[in-house]
Amino acid sequence: MSNAASAPSLQDLRQEIDRIDQQVHTLLMERADIIDRLIAVKKTQEVGSAFRPAREADMMRRLVERHRGILPLDTIEGIWRVIIATFTHVQAPFAVHADLSPGESAMRDSARFHFGFVVPFVPHFSADAAVAAVAGSRGDLALVSASSSRAPWWSALEAPDAPKIIARLPFVERPNHPAAMPVFVVSRVAPEAMVREVEMWSVRVSGWNAAVARALAPFAEIIAVPDATSDGAALLVSVPAADGFDKVRAALVNAGASVRSAALVGGHATRYTVAPPGGA
Repeated sequence: MSNAASAPSLQDLRQEIDRIDQQVHTLLMERADIIDRLIAVKKTQEVGSAFRPAREADMMRRLVERHRGILPLDTIEGIWRVIIATFTHVQAPFAVHADLSPGESAMRDSARFHFGFVVPFVPHFSADAAVAAVAGSRGDLALVSASSSRAPWWSALEAPDAPKIIARLPFVERPNHPAAMPVFVVSRVAPEAMVREVEMWSVRVSGWNAAVARALAPFAEIIAVPDATSDGAALLVSVPAADGFDKVRAALVNAGASVRSAALVGGHATRYTVAPPGGA
């Protein structure tokens, strides 16, 4: 009976929830006040895009590492992604241009999960169109499928002043992710804000075939499409920066291909993989 008498009532617990909700709201408003001051400071101390991919990757890593309890990681990741995107939009308004050709519902899910509903969503029906829209903007983003392509859209990123790949989403990979479609984020970002744990290279090769692809598979991810200007292929190669492109070039040559051109077209953080419950 004493245990029952000392147990909190439903009303007590609901009041605790209300207190915490108020604290969360208050802290978000305090964050907004700091962002307002940050905008003023940036006008005199920093130029360029408001996006900071390296900082975002570090924030998401720390979020996952400290998370515990019954609240699903899907929920907490989604909340933080929307907080980051919304406050970035407050600093410097931008739109998300999405290539819907791989699948409209999956791409919309990815855009809304990672950027919320405040950031404008602009649909396109090819990767080339989405990238071109970003190239003509001051700070917009393009979302392009990271798993397949019909044309080498990444060629438009080769020029030094062109937009670059700045991220690969979802950053936190796990089974049954609510926005699991792998996408590249393309934008204009200050060089010092880039993260290049994984380098992205646009490569044109002659002599491309299945054997050459197998030679690269152990250490690089590849999207390959026929090169209309030769008998070879245009490649988008993802390789860990620690390995570098020299290893890719050597593997291509050793497998019988020749490298006609190569250009760095961006980089992104190494994906954070969460093991399934009960997994090793």
